[in-house]
Amino acid sequence: MAKSEPFFIRGKVLANGTTYVQEEIDLGSYVNLGTKSSTLLRIHSISVQLAAGSAAVDSISASSACKIGHQLTTQSQTALVFADDKSVVATGSMQLYNGQVAEDGSAAADFATGFATQDFDVAPQKFEKGMLIGVDTLFLGVDQSATTGNDVRVAYVLECTLENATQANSIALSLSQA
Repeated sequence: MAKSEPFFIRGKVLANGTTYVQEEIDLGSYVNLGTKSSTLLRIHSISVQLAAGSAAVDSISASSACKIGHQLTTQSQTALVFADDKSVVATGSMQLYNGQVAEDGSAAADFATGFATQDFDVAPQKFEKGMLIGVDTLFLGVDQSATTGNDVRVAYVLECTLENATQANSIALSLSQA
């Protein structure tokens, strides 16, 4: 098979508070590591949505401060890992702070310091030549430093193509995950 036209794979995970949670994204119908011919997945770009778990229009609020970290990996994890872990495909975070509530939970008069930031710490999310994937499952994980006003849903959309495994791209795959 020659290189395919681009298509999209979607996955989501729902945070349940301050415990690491992950969901599997099944690639078994795309990746084939056979003995005669093999097919690899190439991820070209990743889009991420962080939203309230109940509806995309509900707000995510922190009682004081909260960090929501998320990651996409090629191996199952029990916690968020750093970008130097060979299984990392992408990671990111959102940090929330509500200036209306002090860190100790008491009311504060400073209403001007609420903010939210969103950082993607494996950049770019649009890979120049794509990232080769040779596993049957990706793992989308999320964790929070504190609970929020409601559950948080993290959704990833992967722009992908399929291609035959060759000696050159098999070497590239092994080097990127070594």
